[in-house]
Amino acid sequence: MKIANKAVIFGAFIVGAVWLIPFLWMTGTAFTEPTFKMSIIPTTPFTFRNFKEVFELVPLARYYLNTIIIVVVTFSVQFVIITLGGYALARGDFYGEKLVMGIIFMQLIIPNDVLIIPNYITIVNLSLVDTKAAIMLPFLGSAMGLFLLRQHFKTMPTALTDAARIDGASTMRIIWQIYVPNAKAAYLAFAMVSVSYHWNNFLWPLIVTNSVENRPLTVGLAVFAKSTETALVWGDICACAFAICIPLLLAFFIFQKQFINSFVSAGIK
Repeated sequence: MKIANKAVIFGAFIVGAVWLIPFLWMTGTAFTEPTFKMSIIPTTPFTFRNFKEVFELVPLARYYLNTIIIVVVTFSVQFVIITLGGYALARGDFYGEKLVMGIIFMQLIIPNDVLIIPNYITIVNLSLVDTKAAIMLPFLGSAMGLFLLRQHFKTMPTALTDAARIDGASTMRIIWQIYVPNAKAAYLAFAMVSVSYHWNNFLWPLIVTNSVENRPLTVGLAVFAKSTETALVWGDICACAFAICIPLLLAFFIFQKQFINSFVSAGIK
């Protein structure tokens, strides 16, 4: 049994090391002088010049602001919707509940990319092309979040709800003061998925945005990489990519324990 566990750990270490290679190359290239020779181990002197050039050539601050607005607003609206919807599905008894759950499961199965054309037609009809609202609108409701909160709320004893109602608490007070505080693990698990997805989302923002004022970081990086014409710009491109991914990496390393515990707790319940 111990040998099997060691083999699993060793295999996980090998897989992790392989996945780490592109990140090591990107980091080394971002912090060293440009060169024609591509190597995981840097062969040129250390420098911050790549980052200086990126901030001079790319409106990175604007892209950061756009991305933060999109991520924060999307998650805030999702938080309210999945909380109210999750409570209704967990504690409500209404006609058509099975149909609603069936639609939610269908949404979980269907990839977002399949809905790009109907979503784009809707955005055009609403005259929202090249706006931040166009990026956020298709994701304000989350089937995964609804299902996750429904399952979590179902594990909570109904005695809490009954006792609160006897004390005169309204439905909204029960939700925000009893159910929400006891679902922190589920919210943290969903927050990690939602924030990382919308921070890294590329295809949909690429389709519905045309201006610097509304492009997120991922689209800005693609536009910058496409606009370069020399072979020595890998340092700049890697510096830009490093600046994009480092916030999520720092957040994961700082809250690593909480992230893991939230997924474990949400999965067990």
